[in-house]
Amino acid sequence: MAPHDLRDVEKLLRQQSALANFGTFAYRESNLLTIMTEAARVCAQSLGVPFCKVCRYRPETDDLLVEAGVGWNPDVVGQVISKADVSSPQGRAFVTGKPVICEVLADEVGLRLPSFYADHGIVSTIDVIIKGNGTAYGVLEIDSPRQHTYDHHDVDFLTGFTNVLTEAVATSRRTAVLHATIEQMKALVAEKDNLLEEKKILAEELQHRVRNNLQLVLGMLSRQLAQSEDGPAKEGIGAIARRVMTLAQVYDHLLGSEMSRSIDFGKYLKSLCLSLQDLQRGQFPDVGVVCRVDEIILDLDAVTALGIVVAELVSNAYRHAFAEGKGTISISLDLAREGGRATLTVSDDGVGFHEAPESKRHGLGLVRRLAKQVGGTVNVQSDHGTNWTLMFPTSASPATA
Repeated sequence: MAPHDLRDVEKLLRQQSALANFGTFAYRESNLLTIMTEAARVCAQSLGVPFCKVCRYRPETDDLLVEAGVGWNPDVVGQVISKADVSSPQGRAFVTGKPVICEVLADEVGLRLPSFYADHGIVSTIDVIIKGNGTAYGVLEIDSPRQHTYDHHDVDFLTGFTNVLTEAVATSRRTAVLHATIEQMKALVAEKDNLLEEKKILAEELQHRVRNNLQLVLGMLSRQLAQSEDGPAKEGIGAIARRVMTLAQVYDHLLGSEMSRSIDFGKYLKSLCLSLQDLQRGQFPDVGVVCRVDEIILDLDAVTALGIVVAELVSNAYRHAFAEGKGTISISLDLAREGGRATLTVSDDGVGFHEAPESKRHGLGLVRRLAKQVGGTVNVQSDHGTNWTLMFPTSASPATA
């Protein structure tokens, strides 16, 4: 093999190795400007020239800006531009989409070169286009201050670099879109969080107002109840007061549960029993109330319905169970270990009573309707005292009454 052939083989091997190493570098590096600068350095070194630059096309001004490079004075990279037309070597490559070789710039016809070519004594250039999605990204240019003869191996070498740069540009653009999308999502999430926080504050304020209004109405009803004589009117006012109180209790527990759609029915039931006892203590000082409950998380509608049931049954026990004004009312709430059901029991040790199965007297018809509303069943026994047993599913969502 002739010496010059051996040199050509060695040159090709060096170029292939440089291209392979650069491909690895570009794959790992995320900064596009760093990739462009390294490409310029490796290309200049591999072709034995001191200058190389990457020009980026700017569609808004239809020109080519020196985006990155090696060997140039400080006022070139990022500042020098040339028209994207045939008046410059890089412009010709960009317009034609083909490699452009100028062995002697002074011999080329129609060139109007930017001053930095003369400032750096550039004699020979070779330009290869950097493709893009649609419009090309720009041009990679090798510059030599001495006349240099380039062959197709050099063009192939530079084309390999521009192919890597093309993929790097595409990756950078995809990354930019991804980052922009992430930032938009972050902004939307922040806006959502702000709206939710604002909604939470408004909802809590509304709950406070509703609770306070219910307490005000309950106070008015309680005063009216104390001033009324026994009879249907007083019973009616008492029924309304009990139902307002159960609603007020629901709002009290809502304010302590961060506006959840579900609350602990057992905890609510304990509070309700204390309120019922306080409401009746003046008229029935010798009637005690015992409350034993399990922790059961229920939907707010179910809690409201079952709370009204308990208020009606406890009130009926107060009024009708104790002929001598003494006794005990017991409320229990038990969660079954399996099956997703619970048992609510309201019992007393009073005289007991007998009523028709479909009776609506004393609110008992309402009790059955509310039990059905939560998907439950009601059973009553009245042998020694009265025992109401309500079984219901813990996952039920009551239908609108």
